Amino acid sequence: MRRRGVRAGRTMPVAAAVLVAGCLTVVPPGQAGAAQASAAPAPAVGSGGYVFADGIEQIRGAATTNDAPALTAGATYKDAIKGGAQLVYRLDLDARTNAYVSAVAVPEPGSTVGTFDGLKVSLQDRNGYNCSANESRFGSAEFPRPLAAYAHRTMDRSSSSCQEAGAYFVVIERRGKDAGPGTWDLEIRHELEPGPRTEGPTAAPENWPSASPPAPAGGPRERAGGAGFSEATGLTEGEWRDRIEPGRSRFYRVPVDWGQQLFVSADLASSSGRGLVFSALDVTLFNPMQGVVAGSVSVPYDGKQKSADLEPLPPVKYENRFDSDAQFENTRFAGWYYLRVSLSPRVAEEFGEKPYGLTLRISVEGTPQAGPGYAGPPGIFDVTEADKDAAATGRSGPEAAASGTMKLVAAAGIGTGTVLVLGLAAWTLLARRRAARAQTPPGPEPARHGAPTAW
Repeated sequence: MRRRGVRAGRTMPVAAAVLVAGCLTVVPPGQAGAAQASAAPAPAVGSGGYVFADGIEQIRGAATTNDAPALTAGATYKDAIKGGAQLVYRLDLDARTNAYVSAVAVPEPGSTVGTFDGLKVSLQDRNGYNCSANESRFGSAEFPRPLAAYAHRTMDRSSSSCQEAGAYFVVIERRGKDAGPGTWDLEIRHELEPGPRTEGPTAAPENWPSASPPAPAGGPRERAGGAGFSEATGLTEGEWRDRIEPGRSRFYRVPVDWGQQLFVSADLASSSGRGLVFSALDVTLFNPMQGVVAGSVSVPYDGKQKSADLEPLPPVKYENRFDSDAQFENTRFAGWYYLRVSLSPRVAEEFGEKPYGLTLRISVEGTPQAGPGYAGPPGIFDVTEADKDAAATGRSGPEAAASGTMKLVAAAGIGTGTVLVLGLAAWTLLARRRAARAQTPPGPEPARHGAPTAW
């Protein structure tokens, strides 16, 4: 029965790796340390330890379309937005390609947010018509945490709007009557998706498996989450154990190919102490463009273990984009699907300032199918063997890119000294990124008191 409801890691080309290695070989003795520092800049870290994407560019959105700065496909930008404000950016699009823009808002820890406070992203044509718009709100879990939303221009032969080439505008709004005077950092991303060579189905499937699969076998394994979308830790099917501190968010990513379904649940471990936090745990799943696919109902916490199960999702299919249901529309492409888990700071007030046990259960059902037959490179909307390897080994995007670069350099036959210098630079960057997370590493689960209790 049909159910209804609410990429990183590419490796450097061989030629580029050889060029970088060649440049490193001419560094005079005694200057290798400076070269490493230059090659491995510290990541940009925002409020609450959120780590922004590598190579992020500073930009300043305009108040009107007349002054809107242009966004470049494949680039990621950093901006900031005040309460009640809106920022405008420009896109120059052709009449063949699907276009996406996402924004991640990072509020200050300890700031006040309300149920209806949130972030809205719209993509508009020159007449102010919304090609699409999406909004993310804090909802009943009223504590500050990263929010994300996206908008798109989708090529559709049945539509007469937003199909022509020319200028389009992205409007990012911070909405809500309780919006405070402080600013939220923004991480803005623009990507293009080629159209298919030949037209395929234009209707989402009417029937699909909706029963949750059995719990993953093999027992729990340790894997620490990242501190931002770009730092999200790769996961495969299985049971994964981590630790999370009150007021913090953990990020993970799972590769989901065409025709596959993703099932996710998150358990917060029991703890000593007495109290009650009505909205303690927030679990949200995002697609490869940070569009919200599914979110948990507010999970209360009274010190006993609690579980949050995300609603079953339809299989990932290109034709899902032609359905008005958000779950279908947002499972429109293959690639990395992101999971953000956030723990309310109020948990610390009731049960103590300490790391809490977190267990994720991931199931990916279905045999990968052929994609839509893109007319060009799929970019992030694809699952490669390198992606599968990154998920199996728990690498984030930057870690996978660094690992792939080293393999390519070695395959190109570069001298041992050059490989060592390049490796030091790459791993210095990774060490800095890991340190920037300011998170407690995974450890043993906190002691449970009494028999397990179902909720």
